[in-house]
Amino acid sequence: MNNYLIKNAKIVNEGNVFEADVLLRNNRIERIDKNIQVDFLITEINAEGMHLLPGVIDDQVHFREPGLTHKADIYSESRAAIAGGVTSFMEMPNTNPPAFTLDLLEQKYARAAQTSLANYSFYIGTSNDNIEEILQANKRKNDLCGVKIFMGSSTGNLLVNDPLVLDKVFEGSEMLIATHCEEESMIRENYEKLKSVKPNLAASDHPIIRDEEECFESSFKAIQFAKKHNSRLHILHISSGKELQLFGNMLPLEDKRITCEVCVHHLHFTADDYAKKSYLIKCNPAIKASNNRDAIWNALLDDRLDIIATDHAPHLLSEKGFIRNDAGKLIQLNDASYEHAHAGLPLIQHSLQLMLHYVKEGKISIEKVVDKMSHAVAKCFQIKERGFVREGYFADLVLVDLNKAYKVSQKNILYKCGWSPLEDFVFPATIEKTFVNGHLVYGNHGFDESIKGERLKFERD
Repeated sequence: MNNYLIKNAKIVNEGNVFEADVLLRNNRIERIDKNIQVDFLITEINAEGMHLLPGVIDDQVHFREPGLTHKADIYSESRAAIAGGVTSFMEMPNTNPPAFTLDLLEQKYARAAQTSLANYSFYIGTSNDNIEEILQANKRKNDLCGVKIFMGSSTGNLLVNDPLVLDKVFEGSEMLIATHCEEESMIRENYEKLKSVKPNLAASDHPIIRDEEECFESSFKAIQFAKKHNSRLHILHISSGKELQLFGNMLPLEDKRITCEVCVHHLHFTADDYAKKSYLIKCNPAIKASNNRDAIWNALLDDRLDIIATDHAPHLLSEKGFIRNDAGKLIQLNDASYEHAHAGLPLIQHSLQLMLHYVKEGKISIEKVVDKMSHAVAKCFQIKERGFVREGYFADLVLVDLNKAYKVSQKNILYKCGWSPLEDFVFPATIEKTFVNGHLVYGNHGFDESIKGERLKFERD
């Protein structure tokens, strides 16, 4: 492995921006100082005018392996992540088969060790009949990112709607419990009611069916279980303004027992975008009216929302009801239907660039972006020695040029599914280099895949 000396970088870390050199040696950040000189062989990188950030840690992705690799896999999506400055990810259990057992989970870890360019961790999934596996997972709490519960609509046995099972999981789990909160009974009622008066539903009906009320009801239920058992609860992808009354900002993040996350698409898109994007932006929970986006932004900036993530969820264009024409333009099929269009968006390659766009717009500071996409994730999940630009920490770093524009196009999209809801968007910033454990994996738009990422470790009592 090469060692690197990054010279004259503008380092963004722990609320500060300052210029210094950074020495990377033996996987770690060995030294941060001005005018570092070394007497051994090293590769020097001139970062003058660029910003050096801790690598993004995405706590919610769907890489589709095993069983759904026609649309994504650990290799392809980790590669896209690296190109976007994401150095670590935590992947969800809704694969085929679902990761309901520790044995199945270890198979995913073994596969990631062979193919993942980024660091990795995997959630164990909850079903209505695997409580014993969840209890066994407590013994592995420093090796696993957490337990995932789909309290809202999902597939097969992934939907957990039995109150007795939920109570046992919240009571028995010693790990962080991450929840997808939507109230399935209310979704079905909304769907049947709307379908009775409008047989042919459209993408714009999605936030009517998956509305603010059902999200609030499910999040409220999860919080009640967590408070009853003093569980460590993390609610994923908050999408409505109403839910925000459930969260506070009076405690430091490290002291919170209940935390929450917002995803980049709920910060960027609104229901008005269905007219142009249609099923390309269909996701669960739904992208809603603009007043929800405004409320979410306010809660992010005042720290009621703790983390920014993606919920990266790739599907084939055909599964979204689209094709590309001969010119490469995305065209909706005439027979595309609400019921058959899959829910989920591929986003991990462009999440950091999207937030840097809002830095340029003056909506958020770069220090806050780094906090929400790196520092806060490390604190929330108690990740060992990552998420900060600190001496002795793993050298997971991303070098960005805030003054070099980057246009998303079919040619530079790295997702296996081959498309993005952000196509043709011009970002004001470019990801120049990405380091994982001190290894320069991505630079000058090329990859060095000779060294793979590592399994994340956690520091929990």
